Amino acid sequence: MNDTLGRPLGSLRLSVTDRCNMRCRYCMPEAEYVWLPRQSILSYEEMARLAGVFATLGVRKVRLTGGEPLLRHDLPVLVRLLRRNPGIEDLALTTNGLLLARNAVALKHAGLDRITISLDTLRPDRLEEFARSSHHGDILAGIEAARAAGFTGTKLNTVVIRGYNDDELENLLDFGRERGLEIRFIEYMDVGGATRWNLEDVVSQAEILQRVESRFGAVRPLPGRGQAPAERFQLPDGTSFGIIASTTQPFCRDCDRSRLTADGTWFLCLYSEAGVDLRGAVRAGASDEDLAQLIGTTWSARNDRGAELRATLPDRHALYQLESLRADPRREMHTRGG
Repeated sequence: MNDTLGRPLGSLRLSVTDRCNMRCRYCMPEAEYVWLPRQSILSYEEMARLAGVFATLGVRKVRLTGGEPLLRHDLPVLVRLLRRNPGIEDLALTTNGLLLARNAVALKHAGLDRITISLDTLRPDRLEEFARSSHHGDILAGIEAARAAGFTGTKLNTVVIRGYNDDELENLLDFGRERGLEIRFIEYMDVGGATRWNLEDVVSQAEILQRVESRFGAVRPLPGRGQAPAERFQLPDGTSFGIIASTTQPFCRDCDRSRLTADGTWFLCLYSEAGVDLRGAVRAGASDEDLAQLIGTTWSARNDRGAELRATLPDRHALYQLESLRADPRREMHTRGG
């Protein structure tokens, strides 16, 4: 199942809630938000059914996202439902870690394969300033709980923003190396709720590499990125890390990901203006074959290159302003699953 640029339908990001318990500047900087109506949120059974249809069309990787997915009650129930599908070979979760300590063991027992945890700073004062959260210790406890529960391949995501945390790159790499965890630095993106985005605040992949090499020595690129968003590198001591350079070096031509919001709206690109209402089809009685036809026909016509087109703009600003986000909460990063 390929789109017009030959990209396969290989990966699905499944948002289970649009709610979050942090207010990070690059995603949810405002005090108040318009939430998706409760009655519109898919049940776990509906989510598992749709993921199963995607699996028949080639999706092999499913990542649970939010908002903050662990705010959704009994998330291991959904993990077990998805794990029953032999077509889903890789089942992962992205979390801010605040609630992970109390959920890690149950998620592991339910069949979750991997976890990615957001860690933007090692300084509690910066987290409180930047994300309006005083629970930095809970994030660290969640990281340790994931290790203790037996999760391997855990990654730590850091959105790098000039003047906020760009002086912590080396310390974050040390933190990951000491715990056997791979750091992934992410360029600050002009998408969703990043209403205060400015190009001057972006720390590019080139600059990140320059700073890392000035401390650790020559960095070696690692081959075989495939459709993965991160380009991976290795320090002289063998420590590996990744950089997601969506802003300065878009990888649209290799992107096999799409996103399903908690209310069943399917977006073919993080930058898409509009999505496809799969919830309406499910609740109207569509068969699995009907859903597969709808999804397959839509994907086959896909030509999205959102990040690539944004990179060509001569005067680039935030994608949305506050008024347009409140008019349509599906434009928010926390609704689309980041």
